Amino acid sequence: MADSLNPTFRSDTGPAATPRYVYRFGGGVSDGGDTGHGGDKNLLGGKGANLDGMASIGLPVPPGFTISTAMCTRYYEEGQAFPDSLRAEVAKGIAHIEGITGKAFGDVANPLLVSVRSGARVSMPGMMDTVLNLGLNDATVEGLARVSGDQRFAWDSYRRFVQMYADVVLELDHGAFEEALEIAKEDKGAQLDTDLSADDLKALVATYKRLVQEEWGRPFPQDVHDQLWGAVGAVFGSWQSERAKVYRRLNDIPANWGTAVNVQAMVFGNMGDTSATGVAFTRDPAKGDRAYYGEFLINAQGEDVVAGIRTPQYLTKVARETAGAKAASMEEAMPEVYGQLAKVFDLLETHYRDMQDIEFTVERGQLWMLQTRSGKRTAKAALKIAVDMAEEGLISQEEAVARVDPSALDQLLHPTLDPAAPRDVLTKGLPASPGAASGAAVFDAETAQAWAERGEAVILVRVETSPEDIHGMHAARGILTARGGMTSHAAVVARGMGRPCVSGAGALTIDARQRRMRIGTREIDEGETITIDGATGEVMAGEVATVQPELSGDFGTLMVWADKVRRLRVRTNAETPADCRVARDFGAEGIGLCRTEHMFFDAARITAVRQMILAEDERGRRVALDRLLPEQRADFAEIFTIMAGLPCTIRLLDPPLHEFLPHEEEEFAEVARAAGVGVETLKRRAAELHEFNPMLGHRGCRLGVTYPEIYEMQARAIFEAAVDVAEKTGAAPIPEVMVPLVGTRRELELMKVVIDQAAEAVFAEKGRRIDYLVGTMIELPRAALRAADIAHDAAFFSFGTNDLTQTTLGVSRDDAARFLGVYVDQGIYAKDPFVSLDVEGVGELIRIAAERGRSTRADIKLGICGEHGGDPASIAFCEEVALDYVSASPYRIPAARLAAAQASLVRAAQRSIST
Repeated sequence: MADSLNPTFRSDTGPAATPRYVYRFGGGVSDGGDTGHGGDKNLLGGKGANLDGMASIGLPVPPGFTISTAMCTRYYEEGQAFPDSLRAEVAKGIAHIEGITGKAFGDVANPLLVSVRSGARVSMPGMMDTVLNLGLNDATVEGLARVSGDQRFAWDSYRRFVQMYADVVLELDHGAFEEALEIAKEDKGAQLDTDLSADDLKALVATYKRLVQEEWGRPFPQDVHDQLWGAVGAVFGSWQSERAKVYRRLNDIPANWGTAVNVQAMVFGNMGDTSATGVAFTRDPAKGDRAYYGEFLINAQGEDVVAGIRTPQYLTKVARETAGAKAASMEEAMPEVYGQLAKVFDLLETHYRDMQDIEFTVERGQLWMLQTRSGKRTAKAALKIAVDMAEEGLISQEEAVARVDPSALDQLLHPTLDPAAPRDVLTKGLPASPGAASGAAVFDAETAQAWAERGEAVILVRVETSPEDIHGMHAARGILTARGGMTSHAAVVARGMGRPCVSGAGALTIDARQRRMRIGTREIDEGETITIDGATGEVMAGEVATVQPELSGDFGTLMVWADKVRRLRVRTNAETPADCRVARDFGAEGIGLCRTEHMFFDAARITAVRQMILAEDERGRRVALDRLLPEQRADFAEIFTIMAGLPCTIRLLDPPLHEFLPHEEEEFAEVARAAGVGVETLKRRAAELHEFNPMLGHRGCRLGVTYPEIYEMQARAIFEAAVDVAEKTGAAPIPEVMVPLVGTRRELELMKVVIDQAAEAVFAEKGRRIDYLVGTMIELPRAALRAADIAHDAAFFSFGTNDLTQTTLGVSRDDAARFLGVYVDQGIYAKDPFVSLDVEGVGELIRIAAERGRSTRADIKLGICGEHGGDPASIAFCEEVALDYVSASPYRIPAARLAAAQASLVRAAQRSIST
């Protein structure tokens, strides 16, 4: 809870004693452009930059000023204190607004009211705080009533301000204020806030002020300057709120960016039936269609639209008729203002060359633009908008490729409901975010997160979501809300996350105490399975069958454009035929990592594998290996057939042997029977193989050095399968045999002899040769540092960044989840190093290995096969150090292709600038 509204100021010292932090906009002024920053989002935040931009092209923007992101950074560096010079800058900003509006801040006769909003570099919808109607107190509310001629409007504005200020700045329980509002409506028999009279609202303000006194311990602040500084501090403070931290972590937004604060003259959408407020998109953010899309409310303020408190009306007549809604659209209710708005939409889209998300207010027939930004959109919409704009000539093909977030392509790979599957439809809401999901119904974010962490699929069901639900929304497979429109918090955040969402399911009621939801006479208890369809808005009981999407149309067009410009090849990490087929369908250009140990875990083979491991001599091992050889050969033959003519990197056996050992008594007995030895003998052998730290023990090439017959069998299986496939299909595969965990040249030298001898034996037996390579996985720091030596025997290096990250950082990826989130929050790592490459540490070793490897073998093939191969930021680094390919899991292939293209475009631009 905020103890004081009085900010801490500190004297400016040093050579840069008075840097500028405040930038004005509106009324013919555009400081962001005038100072050479050109509406720079890094300085002004996204909202401030775009307000400045709209003002600079003459759109009706209420005047205001932006306190820059640099101030936020300094605020936290100096222990949440402001420099003394900021007071004078803010005073000039207020004077700027007063001069244009003719109103005075704190003046009883003609009071100036302002909004105080956050504005980070990138949009973070609902994550940070806003205060509206600031400047109202017991005296100015009477002045507002007189100057507006509307007592009800004035007191409605005051009750909104007290409620919002108490929540955002004073950090009081907003539930108490909501309860007071509901009681006031019940007492008057009112259904909506708008049904309350001026006297009702005046009484409600008194109730609110009493709640503040009781909870805060002092009266609601009446000094408008105290109010302003309290709000500015709260907005900066919200940058470090828990929900903002979670959102930044989920969206890879650096903590040191900070937020700007925008102070702007209020315009009012709650001044009667000629006033309104709304949110709109210049194109459909869910489908990408070129059609105005949005919602508005008559006699309301902006928070009413996004909070879902009232059901909004459609923007266009077509949208209203399509939805079967009765309430008039804005096009019908306010045709003249709608026409002005449509012209603004076209102007903004042409100016910014992107689909815009717009907030507007109509005050007594006058249109005001409050915000524009590049609108969040689904992956499907992003593809369509990018391709359409390129074909319209608004942007180039290269810009279209750069516009689509590679990570967002995952949304396209989500299943949709099988049209032929039976459905038990409970109700229908708004189709807020596409895709379909089934899961157990849960009714709060904590339960969603807890159940998801134990492996259960869940659907988060809420009356309406709030920013505090962010962790549960991320954990859930889908989101269902009883209230809220297409631009509600749930809808916007779900689209950004790629989660299916159905909002505004009005027939749904939730009994939080009984952990149950009701739709008519139907009841669903927590834990029961439901299905939602974010494309139709349907909510169904039970699980409904799904089908995989077809990737064509705009997706295919963009991928063709991306493939034209990318340099990096994209392979897949796959070892099953099913994964190989999926990868080829997604455009994989070979296999970058086939993990042969996964084949050994098959139930039909594990006994032979255990027999091989537990054998006490080479003869015993060879007996087991002879059983495995035809199985391995068949595996490789099927993979090579699918990947005909493409390079396939096959990693020889890598994991520590303990992973294959039996654990249960019956397993020991089964292996003993197969091996023809006693159970106690096997147990003794298993004890001998026990390791204290097996991930750094007897694994990888160390197995091959100790038991070369294992790698000999695998190499023979690879070459026999490759020759057979070449003869059958006429398209010879290109095996790349990878020796794992090499740390010295001698290890690879020994293993290469084994592999080459196996190859020559097979070629002699088959009477046919094929091309192949022998190389190694660089996953140890020593290997990276000694790459020049190792390259004498390696035709390729594949960077195994999963283990290279472990061995470089000394962190176990299996256990690190317990503390890495804290490390990212504390700024120790910018991102989880197992998700996005640690460029400064692991990346430096990759750079060294690449340079030293090439110094020995100029044509050495270099690739990356860890999970980082599907991460866009890591792919950008791979382009920077000129690797030849990245390898990603099958479903990440499209994202990797697009990220590789974007990395090529960035590098080309950098080279152009440097020359």
